[in-house]
Amino acid sequence: MSKKTKSIVKSGLVLTLMTFASRIMGLVREMTKASFLGTGLYADSFSVAFMLPNLFRKLFAENAISVAFIPTFKDYLAKEDTIENKKTTQEFLNATLTLVTFLTACVVSLGILLAPFIIPIFCKAPNPDVADYAAKMEYYLLEFQETTVLTRIMFPYLFLISVAAFFQGVLNTCGIFAPSGFTPVMFNGIVVLSTYALAPHTSNPARAMAIGTIIGGSVQAIFQWPFVYKTGWKTGLASLRKAFTNPGTRKVMALLAPTIIGIAAYQLNDTVSTALAKRVGPGIASSLQYSIRLQELILGIFAVSIGTVILPDLSGFANKRDWTQFNSMLLQAIKIMTLISIPITAYSLITGRELISLLYKRNQFDDNSVAMTLGIFRFHIAGLLFIALNRIMAPAFYAQKKPKLPTIAGLINFCSNILLVFILSKPMGGNGIALALSLASLLNTLFLFIFMKKMEAIEVGRLARGTLIYALKMCVLSVVAALPTYYLHKFLVRAFEDQTNLIAYGAPVVISALAFATIGVLELVITRDEIVGVILRKVRK
Repeated sequence: MSKKTKSIVKSGLVLTLMTFASRIMGLVREMTKASFLGTGLYADSFSVAFMLPNLFRKLFAENAISVAFIPTFKDYLAKEDTIENKKTTQEFLNATLTLVTFLTACVVSLGILLAPFIIPIFCKAPNPDVADYAAKMEYYLLEFQETTVLTRIMFPYLFLISVAAFFQGVLNTCGIFAPSGFTPVMFNGIVVLSTYALAPHTSNPARAMAIGTIIGGSVQAIFQWPFVYKTGWKTGLASLRKAFTNPGTRKVMALLAPTIIGIAAYQLNDTVSTALAKRVGPGIASSLQYSIRLQELILGIFAVSIGTVILPDLSGFANKRDWTQFNSMLLQAIKIMTLISIPITAYSLITGRELISLLYKRNQFDDNSVAMTLGIFRFHIAGLLFIALNRIMAPAFYAQKKPKLPTIAGLINFCSNILLVFILSKPMGGNGIALALSLASLLNTLFLFIFMKKMEAIEVGRLARGTLIYALKMCVLSVVAALPTYYLHKFLVRAFEDQTNLIAYGAPVVISALAFATIGVLELVITRDEIVGVILRKVRK
């Protein structure tokens, strides 16, 4: 492998550390939200209001723009280093930035104007025949008003984060990952500080968090600009005519529409789940978000980091038609995610109650909130492996510029999730919504493997067999490690139950994690695990 082409492990180390810090701060942000808002009206209103611009962020900014823009920009950089090619590349960058800012500004304007018409999808008015109709109607009107206000405050976040995502795409393609990995740390820190600083001066803490979101989004974009400038590429604008007719942006737009559907299946499922959760009962929507934050902590540290790093390299291998390296890198990334996801799932099922209590239980977040979030979290975490694999496998399709195949898988995922939510939410409540998302993610993974047969030079049989065998191995090793950890954890919970919350919940979580990890590492050493060997060799180089 050439010096220019970095290994997954070495390239991902810095980004993983930055993302780890980001997810920790994101967790602190959710802990702040839980403390100030709990699982009540303002928590649900904030969850829905932030979900709308955040959905578009994930569709147009982080995922779609990145996977459509990076391969195209990579093609421009692969051309001969001449003045004319540099000029053409700069025109492409200007046109793309113009396109991003124009389209997101339009969406933000529509979102602000149409907020009162969008919110009723998530807030269900009570039936006049129900008991306590007057009280429930008053609750509905307050919820509707607050959600509308919060949505209008936070929708401009989409514009700011889309510009930040464009800067991230430029930096990542140039092999620079640290700045874009650090900006979410600042964002989450700003939201937390704003909540504490502004809550006494706003009508409720949810509005303080909303203002902090806008400030944080601005910082994410501004912070990255000097690093983009240092690469030698400028950040100018072009006319709308040039933006829409530029060959590069037309190529990006051709990739963009199917990419949105394909890569964003999980995010769309999250949105549908939240919408239906609001209709199932109070507190479920916010409990889903608290649970997803724990899951995203793991996904963000590993899946997003590895996926971000391998996309430029996979695109490079595809352009060179080096299918041996392409297949090896993809299988290695899949196995790394399997090595991480399955043991963490086992551990989370054992320690879920104490983990949630440790992180969230304070002030407005009571025992009822813990119980509601725990049930949802257990069904969410069951699908961790499949969600992680989907995020790792999707870049392989985009690297070969074949976005239609994951699009179909994403549509299957989306439709199956909606169907399963309708079936399971009534008998199981919020737990059924979480289970539906996990089952839909499993279907998405299966279809991605099936569709890989249509890709050039992909050794599907090798990938499928390697993934299945390694996953079964990890399941066996995780069960062996989980059994003693389960009984140890039960003992620890009883032993520390009379202590303060930090000790009562924290000690069992930490000690159980150390015991589980120790057993797991010994198992990997005894079995001479191939992926651990690969990681150690890469780190030593």
